[in-house]
Amino acid sequence: MKNLLNEKNMEIILDYVSDGIQIIDKKGRIVYCNRTAAILDDINREDVIGKHVFHIYPSLKEHTSTLFRVLEVGVPIYNVEQTFTNYKGKKITTINSTLPIKVNGRIAGAIEISRNITDVKALSEKVIDLQSKIYGDRNKVNIKNDEVRFSFDDIIGNSKEILKIKSIAAKAAMTSSPILVCGDTGTGKELLVQAIHNAGLRRNNSFVAQNCAALPSNLLEGILFGTVKGSFTDAGDRPGLFELANGGTLFLDEINSMPIQLQSKLLRVLQDGRVRRLGDIKTTKVDVRVIAATNIQPQEAVEKGYLRKDLYYRINTLTIDLPDLKDRKEDIPLLTEHFIKKYNKVLYRNVKGISGEVASIFQSYDWPGNIRELEHVIEGAMNIIDGPIITIDYLPKNLIKFYEKVSTDAVSEKLPLKVALEKLEKKMIKDALKRTDNNISQAALFLEIPRQTLQYKMKKYEL
Repeated sequence: MKNLLNEKNMEIILDYVSDGIQIIDKKGRIVYCNRTAAILDDINREDVIGKHVFHIYPSLKEHTSTLFRVLEVGVPIYNVEQTFTNYKGKKITTINSTLPIKVNGRIAGAIEISRNITDVKALSEKVIDLQSKIYGDRNKVNIKNDEVRFSFDDIIGNSKEILKIKSIAAKAAMTSSPILVCGDTGTGKELLVQAIHNAGLRRNNSFVAQNCAALPSNLLEGILFGTVKGSFTDAGDRPGLFELANGGTLFLDEINSMPIQLQSKLLRVLQDGRVRRLGDIKTTKVDVRVIAATNIQPQEAVEKGYLRKDLYYRINTLTIDLPDLKDRKEDIPLLTEHFIKKYNKVLYRNVKGISGEVASIFQSYDWPGNIRELEHVIEGAMNIIDGPIITIDYLPKNLIKFYEKVSTDAVSEKLPLKVALEKLEKKMIKDALKRTDNNISQAALFLEIPRQTLQYKMKKYEL
């Protein structure tokens, strides 16, 4: 084992690490730089080894260099944004985690692990500047957001669950209380949120959406709350999304992916109605309706430490749960018809519908990608279709394999496809009940369907 972890082998291993790694000694000289760090900082390793870190990165100072800060304080720092210019004049932004290296209890140097976010930062700043201009101009002249295009009419379905959700959401649209929308990927969370905004009192003001999982913590904080010049290296005066959404709605998707320390700042804004830009000493009053969304159940997010309990209690004034498509299969025919009409217009087709076999497959398949997956299946079929009816030949491979498995069972027993599908469903329910000693609630969890749905199917199959 000792031979395996010799210095040469460790260097080879570190060269294949996806993050940049640099080590300096206690005098600030670079003693190691892996391949990723060299590429990230656009430097030649042979040119920098033995050189002082400020010689290679002249824009950094002792108080702005994360490596030097760790040398001074002797404790690790994590996930700190740093913008610098290397000796070639190239500007780079990284997220750094830096740790001290101690020998016999004394600081001997520091090691830094870096992730390049230069392009992400530049793009986010361009988006913020564009949003500032767009939303600022629109708020001045009271123009409705063109990109907020969905209304309650776009929520397709007549199932009991969907009708109830539309009724609750329509009432909630007329208030300014926070809303928490829960649902798996592809269930239509943003569609519902846009519909609420468009039906409410804020419909003529800004609708601003931000996915909390899309950006590193440091960038997300600046984007939400804004920055002032000098708050960190290369920072400028920029409004945050709260200011841009003033008078309107701010949609925070996947809020359970927001870093915990940032959630506490969000909670303060929700409670006080005031926002402070990064690096600023004054606060600004904002009037923003916040609608948040999670892709897991909020109670689970709280239990696992993804979501602060106090923030959850603040934003769940009203919680709307969007069901998976497999739990509202009675809506599949309406959704199918809707998407066929949509792509007839987009792709200049004249598709009339789907075959009976495809209809049976649609009703039996579990749709792990939910409504989005159904839409993509129909769009894909209509890109290659030759006739007026979508048949099995135009379905993607995963659905064809599902059909083949069911068909094989049907052929072996000489059963019609619909009967074979029902037989398969009945068998799965019986197996689940057997596994759970006939505990309906546990069987429903095992099958990943609502308890009421399982009871309905048990009655249907006389189980």
